Amino acid sequence: MRVALGISYNGQPYQGWQSQLSGQTVQDRLEAALARFTTQKTSTLCAGRTDAGVHGLMQVVHFDTAVERSPSAWVRGTNSFLPRDIAIQWACPVPDAFHCRASALSRRYAYILLESQVRPSLEAGRVGWAFRPLALAPMQQAAELLLGEHDFSSFRASACQALSPIKHLQRLAIMRRGAYWRFEFEANAFLHHMIRNLMGCLIAVGQGQYPPAWITQVLQARDRKVAAPTFSPDGLYFLGPRYAPHWGLPESTPAFDALP
Repeated sequence: MRVALGISYNGQPYQGWQSQLSGQTVQDRLEAALARFTTQKTSTLCAGRTDAGVHGLMQVVHFDTAVERSPSAWVRGTNSFLPRDIAIQWACPVPDAFHCRASALSRRYAYILLESQVRPSLEAGRVGWAFRPLALAPMQQAAELLLGEHDFSSFRASACQALSPIKHLQRLAIMRRGAYWRFEFEANAFLHHMIRNLMGCLIAVGQGQYPPAWITQVLQARDRKVAAPTFSPDGLYFLGPRYAPHWGLPESTPAFDALP
C-alpha cells in the first residue's frame, strides 16, 4: 500500500531535508523511525526539499510498504521513535497514482521577520531579523511585479538543479502584526534559494535602498549577481503543497496556528 504523511519539524538542528551521509537530516530521522516502527527499511519521497535551518509545518511524503497499520497507528507509532522537534501530524492511505511531488498543484511558504533594533532571543532561529524600519507600500508594489510566470534566474542559487528557471508565482502577500512581518509565497514550484533571494530584494526595497521598479530590472537581468544577497533561512517555513480535493489530504495542521 502507499501511505502519505504530513510532517512538521524545527529545521534548526538539521542539515536540511534530504538524506546525507552525516545522517543529520529530517529525512534520515524519519526513515530511521519508520524502520524501527515497521522493522523494515522504508524509503520516502517528499513534496519539497528544505535547506538547513528551514522549518516545515506540513511537509508531505509518501512511501510504499507491505505493512498494514491504521492512520492513527502510523502517527503514534512512528512519532514514538522520532526526536521531539519532528512530528508526524497525519497519515493517510493513498492510491498508487498519488505522488507527493508530481501530484502537487502548488507549494506554499511563509517567511516570518522581526523588525527590531535588538536581535531575536526567544525566537532565535525561528524568525528572520531586520534592524532597519520597513515600509509596507513599496514592498507590496514590488511584490506585484513578481507575480505571474517569469524567468527567475536572478533569484536562483548556483547549485540549483531545476530543469527550468521559469516558475509561476501565484501569490505573494505581505502583512504585519506588531513587530512581526509575514510574507506568504505560493507557486507551482520554487528554485533553490528562490524565496530567500526574493526576501533579500523585498527587504532592500522596504528599507529604501531601491525603488519598487528595481525588481523588474532584477527579473529582466536573469543574473544572480544583480539581486540582493541571500537572506537568512531562520524565518522560512514550508507550509506544504496543495493537492486536488479528490486525494482527500489536509491543507493545514495545528502547527499553522503557531506563526504570527
